[in-house]
Amino acid sequence: MSETGSFWIKMAEKFFGFLLIILSILMIYFTATSTASLGVFSGFFGFLSAVPLIVGVFLIVVKPPE
Repeated sequence: MSETGSFWIKMAEKFFGFLLIILSILMIYFTATSTASLGVFSGFFGFLSAVPLIVGVFLIVVKPPE
């Protein structure tokens, strides 16, 4: 694969990671502010909100093989 293709793949991976982080922060915020209406499921939705956050951080931190 050429160097330019590798650069764009790395940039797309970082962009997707940032997108996942922003999405998960919004999910965590709305879960935390609506715990009264979620009731017993607030922990479940909190967990589901943390999964994309972990994946997004993983995509940003980990470097793909050259």
